[in-house]
Amino acid sequence: MSLPVVILPGYFADALPYREMEEGLRSLGLSAMTVPLKRGDWFPTVGGRSMLPILQQLDETVKRAMQEFGSDRVHLVGHSAGGWISRIYIGEVPYDVHPGDRGKTCLWKAHPQVATLITLGTPHISGERWTKRNLDFVKINYPGAFYPNVRYVCVAGKAIYGGKGWSNWFVRSSYQLTCGVGECWGDGITPISAAHLDGAENIVLDDVLHSPQPGKLWYGSLGAVKQWASHLKG
Repeated sequence: MSLPVVILPGYFADALPYREMEEGLRSLGLSAMTVPLKRGDWFPTVGGRSMLPILQQLDETVKRAMQEFGSDRVHLVGHSAGGWISRIYIGEVPYDVHPGDRGKTCLWKAHPQVATLITLGTPHISGERWTKRNLDFVKINYPGAFYPNVRYVCVAGKAIYGGKGWSNWFVRSSYQLTCGVGECWGDGITPISAAHLDGAENIVLDDVLHSPQPGKLWYGSLGAVKQWASHLKG
C-alpha cells in the first residue's frame, strides 16, 4: 500500500483550493490529506514572523495521517512557502530564531517519518527582507537536499517569461525580488532557478502556473499532478 500524502498549502492559502490536488492524487490511487489551514491561521506569521502556528498544524496532520492510514511514514508535498516550511519541519535544529517562540516546542525531527518531500513552486531563495530570517535559517541549517533518507523532488513551472513592458510588470518584479533576475522563466510568481535545490530531483513542468486560476493549469491540476506524483510511487 502506498504511503499517505500530506499537503501543506502555500502562504496565506487555506485548504479549500487543494481539494483539486487531493482528488487528483486519489484518482492515481494515493491517499491524500491537506493540512486544514484557514487564511486567518497565517496572520500571526505576517512580516517575517515565526511559522510556528503552521508547523504545529503540519505536525498534527502528519500524525493524524499516519494513524488513519496505519503508516509509519508519509510523503510530504509543500506548495510555495509550504515547501521551505516543510524543510524546517523535517530538520533537527531547534527553530527558535524568533524571540516570541522561546520556551515553546520548536523542534520536530520529522525526517525519519518523511519518505519524500515534493516542493511545488517553492521559493527556496528570496531577496524579500520579510522572509530573510526564516529562509536564512533553512539555508544555513539544511542546504540543498540535506537528508539522504528523504527523496527531494523540486518542481518548477515554466509558464510566464518576465519580459519587459507593463503587462509583465508584476511577474518580472516577483522574479527580480526572488532571484535577482526579472527576465527569466517561472510560474508567474517563482522563477525556475529559485524553485530548485542542489542535489534534488529538479523538474520543470511546461505551462504550469503558481496558483489556481479558472480554466488554467497549475500545480494542483490533474495534468500536473500526474507528472510530479509519479515520484510518489513505491
